[in-house]
Amino acid sequence: MFRLSNLLASVVVDKPARLLDGAIAIWNFTNRCNLSCLHCYSKSTLDEVDRLTTEQIKKTILEMKVNGIKFIIFSGGEPLTRKDLFEIADFCKENGIITYLSSNGLYFTKGNVQRIVDTFNYIGISIDGDESTHDHFRGLKGAFKETLKAVKLANATGAKVGIRFTLTKETINSLEYIFNLVEEEDIPKIYISHLVYSGRGLENLKMDLSKEQRREAVAFILNKAFEYYKTGRNIEIVTGNMEQDAVMFFKRFAQEYPALKEKMRERLVAWGGNSAGRKLLNINSEGDVRPDPFFPLTVGNIMQENFGDIWQKGELLDQLRIHPRRRISGICADCEQIDICNGGSRARAYAITGDLWSEDPSCYLTQEEKRRN
Repeated sequence: MFRLSNLLASVVVDKPARLLDGAIAIWNFTNRCNLSCLHCYSKSTLDEVDRLTTEQIKKTILEMKVNGIKFIIFSGGEPLTRKDLFEIADFCKENGIITYLSSNGLYFTKGNVQRIVDTFNYIGISIDGDESTHDHFRGLKGAFKETLKAVKLANATGAKVGIRFTLTKETINSLEYIFNLVEEEDIPKIYISHLVYSGRGLENLKMDLSKEQRREAVAFILNKAFEYYKTGRNIEIVTGNMEQDAVMFFKRFAQEYPALKEKMRERLVAWGGNSAGRKLLNINSEGDVRPDPFFPLTVGNIMQENFGDIWQKGELLDQLRIHPRRRISGICADCEQIDICNGGSRARAYAITGDLWSEDPSCYLTQEEKRRN
């Protein structure tokens, strides 16, 4: 995740960097879901059966705590389909692990919303466009109205709430609409994800943006970030799954604040770009551990091994933890900004070429932008 709003504000006013103390786990506690989203990397359906028991999950949480996992993002499927979800989240809290909820919002009600916001440190709810766009993208007519209702219910409690939006050809015309919605409803955060080629996202690859469309979308997002900062609008913007956004951001920042250019670059290198297998991991609903949710390879299974034994060993994880990843070929081989983006998504590279260490095919940077100047 690239927290550009926080980075912009902290460098301009010279605040300490917001560095991740430990690692983040995105945990798909279930693969059961009441939607059929076009981009779903886990290909969730309503027919799924939960494989992991409450006891197994708690055991693994304790092992994760020992190994420096500080955040767990509750994902799915739709995580609220698990009856023991609050019990699991409370157990995380008891052990000092921060919890985020990633939800489609369809199970939010007036009766449970307070419980939800009291349990989780942050609530992210997915809206992928205006009503017709969202309903088509999420595979259910009427989903938009219920999801927007959930956003409003959660936001009215004063909790930290954000809208999650995925950029594709299906949704790009709603990008401005989503920002308008965030502004009108005074939502404190917007997370914009680029498509990764996994699950249905790979099956529906034709819906990915062209490089020209991506550049235009990112330029719009950056304009919003600088606008919000300069006008004092307290809306946080985060982008995900496209670390090259940080290079675009850096070029824009250098134009706006040339005297702070090198300080910003130092912060971006410290952030480190793609963090799969370094500061990020995924556990799926069957207990498989992956370097990120989209990764084509597993490194172990929590039902067969101690989490620490999985996380602390293995040639693949050792290679992923080298920064920057100069092993990557193609356009990354001579890129002078690879210490910022770290080569981008290995999942996208593998999906297109079958080579984990080939270039990220979605990189949209120009030759000039890849130079350090």
